[in-house]
Amino acid sequence: MGGVLVGLAVIGAVIAVGYIAARCGLGGEPTVSALTRTAFFITNPVLLFTVVLESDLTVVFSAYVPLALVTASATALLYVLASRLWFRRPLAETAIGAMASSYVNANNIGIPITLYALGDATPVAPVLLVQLLLFAPLVLTLLDFSAAGRVSPRLLLSQPFRNPMIIASLLGVVLAAFKVELPGPVLAPLNLLGGAAVPVVLLAFGMSLHGTRMLRSGGHTAEILTATALKSAVMPAVAYGAGRFLFNLDQPMLLGVVLMAALPTAQNVFLFAGKYGRGLAVARETVLLSTAAAAPSLILIVWLLAGRT
Repeated sequence: MGGVLVGLAVIGAVIAVGYIAARCGLGGEPTVSALTRTAFFITNPVLLFTVVLESDLTVVFSAYVPLALVTASATALLYVLASRLWFRRPLAETAIGAMASSYVNANNIGIPITLYALGDATPVAPVLLVQLLLFAPLVLTLLDFSAAGRVSPRLLLSQPFRNPMIIASLLGVVLAAFKVELPGPVLAPLNLLGGAAVPVVLLAFGMSLHGTRMLRSGGHTAEILTATALKSAVMPAVAYGAGRFLFNLDQPMLLGVVLMAALPTAQNVFLFAGKYGRGLAVARETVLLSTAAAAPSLILIVWLLAGRT
């Protein structure tokens, strides 16, 4: 239980620092924008590069990966269906909402939670790679399409070469596949920059909360509640059903899969929404609400499933 509580407490503390800074006049909209752009173009790409570079790519072909794909895809499609039937939001807003419903905070919270609950962080790497190499590029492509106002083969083919996070992830995959080991003097500044990625995004997120009235975000309440319910309740249920009945996982693997699915929405969703200026209220409030709901949800999952391992 300690890993669950510690992981959430650390994130909450940094968000609180950002909020207090904004209240004290140290951070407003220009600061949030500057931090968001810094994370998008510098610190996050470096972090993604180092994470993928140090990953064992054979894990991509493990049982965790197809299950991560099924779970996230099913949950995201449920949001898309809800958007089409009820919200009727444009492409970019729907993409952000779908991402908020299915993109988990695998790095910041997933690693300490799986280490404490399972004894190792094996379930984290497949989810990170699926999100970084499949879901993030897809959403960023849709956002680029929306910003450009058109869809063309040229835009589709060039998109991976114009987004720094995708470029960094793909470069990390190439070097990891060829087992390239970077020298220490090269890795040191990369690790330093990558280490700033999480606090920068969390500070920007906390600053953005100042002056925000929860669930009063310009008529987006239904979208926020839908995304939060899908992320906090439906996604873990889908993971459990698929893991038990489709993939026949043993109990320890099933616990890892369900824990990963129950993690709150990642701050990267807020980062993408802020960078493109679309779906910001849905991203921000879903991150906050799903993080608040994560503690009881994760504790309940450990209590229900760990006893059977």
